[in-house]
Amino acid sequence: MQSGLEKNFFEVFGLPETFDVDLAQLAGLYRELQSQLHPDRHAAAAEAQRRLSVQMTAHVNEAYQTLKDPLRRGRYLLRLRGVEDSETDTRMDPEFLMEQMSLREALDEARDDSDPAARLEQLAEEVGRAREQRLEQLRAALADGDADSLQRALALTRELQFLKKLLDEIEQLEDELLP
Repeated sequence: MQSGLEKNFFEVFGLPETFDVDLAQLAGLYRELQSQLHPDRHAAAAEAQRRLSVQMTAHVNEAYQTLKDPLRRGRYLLRLRGVEDSETDTRMDPEFLMEQMSLREALDEARDDSDPAARLEQLAEEVGRAREQRLEQLRAALADGDADSLQRALALTRELQFLKKLLDEIEQLEDELLP
């Protein structure tokens, strides 16, 4: 077994470094690699081979988890292109922040709505549409690839993180309020 730990996540699966990933193909490649690398298959091998199997399995798992999630994939592509997100840089588009405040108020009000199920469904659809719109914009910005587009892509990943968190909170409130 050769080490593949130096490969980036796209190289692990032999996929091109693009935002568009065929998830069915990715899942098939993941299962194939896992069956080849699983530590149980190398239980009788030398210690170094067993250790490498465990490391490669972890690398493949991390690669799969990153590439199957569009937000994580977008961030990873940015990192490959030298654009890192800083935890201290929290700049956001004021228009997006206003939209988020409005959506959060709607979520708070859904708890007291006469039909919370319908209200939460409507809110989830609205946030889902906003998420899909930003994923399309992220795809285009990453494809453009110039410095301005990559900065726009970085901003979009921050917005997508907010939307993901809001969708999680909608789901949590549905679990809490609905039988």
